[in-house]
Amino acid sequence: MAFSEAQFQAAVDKINTGMNDLSAKMGEILPAARAGVNHWYVPDFVADMVIWSAEKAVSLAKSIWDKIVEVLKGVAAPVHFFKYAFDWQDVRGLASDVVGSVKPEALTGTSAWHGSAADAYRKNIPPQGAAATRVGTVADKASVALGICAAAGLAFYIAIGVILVKFIVAMIAVVAAMGSVAFSWAGVALAVEEAGVNTGLIIAAISALTAVLGAQAQQLVALHGEARDNSVFPGGTWPDPVAATYGDGTVKDGNATWSLA
Repeated sequence: MAFSEAQFQAAVDKINTGMNDLSAKMGEILPAARAGVNHWYVPDFVADMVIWSAEKAVSLAKSIWDKIVEVLKGVAAPVHFFKYAFDWQDVRGLASDVVGSVKPEALTGTSAWHGSAADAYRKNIPPQGAAATRVGTVADKASVALGICAAAGLAFYIAIGVILVKFIVAMIAVVAAMGSVAFSWAGVALAVEEAGVNTGLIIAAISALTAVLGAQAQQLVALHGEARDNSVFPGGTWPDPVAATYGDGTVKDGNATWSLA
């Protein structure tokens, strides 16, 4: 799944709406239970059990609420991943500009320049291209890794939204069940089942996201190693292409000859 900022925003809006709906349903469970037992023919011990059941259902719903609140703390991360992936492609573009600029066929000005300095200059041009190519490669891989992280985040929050909607539907049934003494136990049983199932689904979604992010984190560590590899950076720095730095060279222009030192 590719990352779409519009799709991500829609997923987040769906979760926020769902959290408001879940909060409302949680607030309806106890009043529904109290209304269900508020009859002369309902014994006190039955009423007590029904109210206990309602409180248990609210507690289970609250546990789901808390888990979703926890995962929402990182909701901004996928957008940042996408932005950084975009920025790294800009770096790749700049590096490719350097590669294109130092190709031999692009350096037409050096054809009229001869001497030791010219030879040293031409010798230092290929490492420039190799170094810029390395920068472009690292930038591209970093962009891909961050893009995968952004897409994984999108898939994760879409899954959370689906789980939340499913749980809200169950809570509507719980409210209806709690409103009837005869079905109060069915209500708490449904709440227990749904809380367990949806907790499991949330944990599974977190595990899947963690696996993807972990793999990409290792990829970024490897990229850090590539960036620190000086094999294409002679002496650990960019090669110096400035002709004036070579003191033993000469420049010939017609009959004139002068030293650059």
